[in-house]
Amino acid sequence: MDLKGVELTWLGHAAARLRLGDGTTILIDPWLSGNPACPEDEHAQPKVDAIYLTHGHFDHFGQTIEVAKSTGAQVFCIHEISLYLESQGVENVVGSNKGGMVEGPAGIRAFLTNAVHSSGISGDSGVVDGGEAGGWILDIPDGPTFYHAGDTALFGDMSLIKDLWSPDIAFLPIGGHFTMGPRMAGTAGKMLGVASVVPIHYGTFPILKGRPEDLEEASSAAFEVVRMEPGQTLT
Repeated sequence: MDLKGVELTWLGHAAARLRLGDGTTILIDPWLSGNPACPEDEHAQPKVDAIYLTHGHFDHFGQTIEVAKSTGAQVFCIHEISLYLESQGVENVVGSNKGGMVEGPAGIRAFLTNAVHSSGISGDSGVVDGGEAGGWILDIPDGPTFYHAGDTALFGDMSLIKDLWSPDIAFLPIGGHFTMGPRMAGTAGKMLGVASVVPIHYGTFPILKGRPEDLEEASSAAFEVVRMEPGQTLT
């Protein structure tokens, strides 16, 4: 996997951190404390410049509010979640929607894509509207183009993601039950045309039964399956 100078850390489940050569630090779906797969020494994130949220479920929304308030990070998310975050006192929020482009720190261009999933936010008063679930294309200047699919089933328009953005590396859920499993993720990787897939959203709970070896079998060697341990960093 060619990261082109970007440091990648998998924080367990669907959470990931990207650190660019200039120190710009990005979190995707920062479920940290409460995440049984996230190492304890990663629960606190002292420096974060941007957070990209795919949807509102607790295992993705995670510590967005706490991290945003403590670090001043910009939060990029779908419009309905941006309204919720603002109501909770988060100040640096950029609401977007599918098909739009938002520019983040270090010139990162980000595009919110479709996902086939739900997105309610669980709050003290019940479930709050979280808009629609999505995924993120992160186009990093002089670096790779990442696609984080969030939670999704396989859908045919993944081929359009390939045509429009040609991602190099994809984070794809493989656990099954709530998302696609390894067989569908294998097809997704082929449709996306990526060189490498980092499997996510598996093993955190017993119900998420998909495993990287199953994805390797389903990939038919069309792409590299990059197995990471929670807390592991690649450069």
